[in-house]
Amino acid sequence: MEGELSLVQVLLLALLPTLGTVLGVLLAEWRRPPGWLTGGALHMAAGLATAVAAIELIPRSQDRTETWIIAIALLVGACVSLGFYRISLRMQGGANGHSLIWGAYTAIAIDLFSDGLMTGGGSAVEGDLGVLLAASQVVGNLPGGFAITAGFRHAGFDRDKRLKAALSYPIVPVIGAAVGFLALNGAGDMLTGFVLALFAGLLITATVEDLVPEADQLGAPRRISSPSFAVGFVLLLMMSAYLA
Repeated sequence: MEGELSLVQVLLLALLPTLGTVLGVLLAEWRRPPGWLTGGALHMAAGLATAVAAIELIPRSQDRTETWIIAIALLVGACVSLGFYRISLRMQGGANGHSLIWGAYTAIAIDLFSDGLMTGGGSAVEGDLGVLLAASQVVGNLPGGFAITAGFRHAGFDRDKRLKAALSYPIVPVIGAAVGFLALNGAGDMLTGFVLALFAGLLITATVEDLVPEADQLGAPRRISSPSFAVGFVLLLMMSAYLA
């Protein structure tokens, strides 16, 4: 996909990250998948995220700004990832089961906002980058949707409340996409390169520090996790080559 996207197109594109969350919700309403399958899916998501940073974000930032600016932006992105992590922990710091589950719900909303922010920002740079960023987040968001619905079920919430909570998710990445798109639309090369590198730093840090350890806890054997990571990386590589 080439050329610029309109704001309306970007907002529609931002619904893709929510698709993974909704699929996870539906899966949790149906049945619980085995740990090796969920772990493999998370490793695949880690491969996708790593490929986005290595193949798309950093090279595009190198085309627009100096290396020392990119280095600073990567560090800033890591700090932003840490900030999101600490906010998520605070959201889950309630005293009882219901407050804990609503804290986890808010933490997933924060993650979706950051997904939308990257989708909108990437779309402001190039339309194909926005599409790749949005599509790469589908697999990564599926476990979160599953986990929050499973938590709601464990806490005793009825199905109507669980589904209403899930239906509120799509608005979050849309808001993030609007912010990202309006902030970078028409921006100069230096700012654009800085923000792309910042997104890369955020993705790399969140993948290594959060996503991979979570995937390992689910007990996926190495014969599943390693190929899954490689499949995710190769999938993004193919998307970048043939869909962009």
